[in-house]
Amino acid sequence: MANRAPAYTLAHMGIETGAELHWNLTTAPLVEHAVRRGEGVLAKDGPLVVATGKHTGRSANDKFIVRDAETEQSVWWGKTNKGMTPDHFQALKQDFLAHLKTKPTLFVQDLFGGSQPEHRVRVRVINEFAWHNLFIRTLLVRPGEADLAGFQPEYTIIDLPSFQADPERHGTRSETVIAVNFSEKLILIGGTAYAGEMKKSVFGILNYLLPTKGVMPMHCSANVGPDGRTAVFFGLSGTGKTTLSADASRTLIGDDEHGWSDTAVFNFEGGCYAKMIRLSPEAEPEIYATTKRFGTVLENVVIDPVTRELDFDDNTLAENSRGAYPIEFIPNASEKNLGPVPANMIFLTADAYGVLPPIAKLTPDQAMYHFLSGYTARVAGTEIGVTEPDATFSTCFGAPFMPRHPSVYGNLLKERIAKGGVDCWLVNTGWTGGKYGTGSRMPIKATRALLNAALDGSLNNAEFRTDPNFGFKVPVSVPGVDASILDPRSTWADKDAYDQTARKLVQQFIDNFAQFESHVDEGVRQSAPKAA
Repeated sequence: MANRAPAYTLAHMGIETGAELHWNLTTAPLVEHAVRRGEGVLAKDGPLVVATGKHTGRSANDKFIVRDAETEQSVWWGKTNKGMTPDHFQALKQDFLAHLKTKPTLFVQDLFGGSQPEHRVRVRVINEFAWHNLFIRTLLVRPGEADLAGFQPEYTIIDLPSFQADPERHGTRSETVIAVNFSEKLILIGGTAYAGEMKKSVFGILNYLLPTKGVMPMHCSANVGPDGRTAVFFGLSGTGKTTLSADASRTLIGDDEHGWSDTAVFNFEGGCYAKMIRLSPEAEPEIYATTKRFGTVLENVVIDPVTRELDFDDNTLAENSRGAYPIEFIPNASEKNLGPVPANMIFLTADAYGVLPPIAKLTPDQAMYHFLSGYTARVAGTEIGVTEPDATFSTCFGAPFMPRHPSVYGNLLKERIAKGGVDCWLVNTGWTGGKYGTGSRMPIKATRALLNAALDGSLNNAEFRTDPNFGFKVPVSVPGVDASILDPRSTWADKDAYDQTARKLVQQFIDNFAQFESHVDEGVRQSAPKAA
């Protein structure tokens, strides 16, 4: 088997190991290793199916950034970005490297984070699991043979699920740890087999590095229309980011992480990482088709041990079952993983309060306000007695992955919107006619019609009214869309209940934004909603 080891080895990095090293293996050999080692099984149609154990999602409370001279002033310290002392990290690193020495076999991939050459970062990933190595090779950008030969990493990720942290010795919260050291350019992941930690660690690196170059990192999907105009879609989980960007009439740049440079919107990744739970061939045919392809990795999807048939409706292993596949598995994906700078920016929110209109046009100041707010509302949970929607504010629509202060990203976004004359839209994919439990889900047909009108430019010619609570512009009528749905208050049977709910939501926005007021200019502060 060809060994694609670069000249710059682990020994050059000060990493000692007697392990058998598998360098830059391609998909088929990695699948062979994973199956032979008992890490996963092949499903009937070819994908590799694995289970991640007790960790079926990110361990946000176990992630730390080393607090030192490099990061003291540059990182936004708080609930999201928790500090680790340099001494604790050194103890952790020492124990990690000792644990690494016990491994008889290791898998190493040299990869790029970022598709635009001048803005990408070189990442070396060292794994004890073959399927982890396949996952990260699938998700990041794969270098060509010429790039591999002379590859020297800028950042290194060591992922050892079998390593268990010691809270007293390492300053961690538990046995699980994701420790990021920007000075040493090293990330250590232990005590969890959830592969998404690696993907999001690279996203965190780019979110730290790119703003200093004037490049806007974004937690968003992106596509390009036949007219060559790019749209980016921001949104938290469950708002329709993947579904609405997966449009057969448009070219997909990517489904999750992008950069916005002076010349392009570029995907940070070379693959997609889609939710699989209750996936259906009717609703998402392109994503469903990837589950029948060799080279796809399915995490925590239930499989029949005899027939090897998949059951996407069974959440026994996880509600957050996932599929990782190369972006070229999507038929209308961009060959170069990039497109022109945005013409349209869409903020998706699933407003379970039923207060927000299905679409609204935002000024640059309003766009920054809503970007920093990062609002969506989750539906009432399964807990008995919980009947109210739950407002969720995740700044920049991706707070867990943003090392710097949100205003850094917000100001960069506002500058780029103004410079490019970008049209900004807030789209509510949540509820209409009442809050969750009373109203109904916004019709996907109406959402798509409004979105199409925004993206083709025709919505700019509509008549607009000013929303009395949020101050943004709302179209009065749009061809092919029931006009009554455009005014959320009119869809409620109980108008007083709407006004009361709207006042509550407005206050939640105001309370949440208090943390940002001193970091933004007056125009953004004036974009705050006001109870009518």
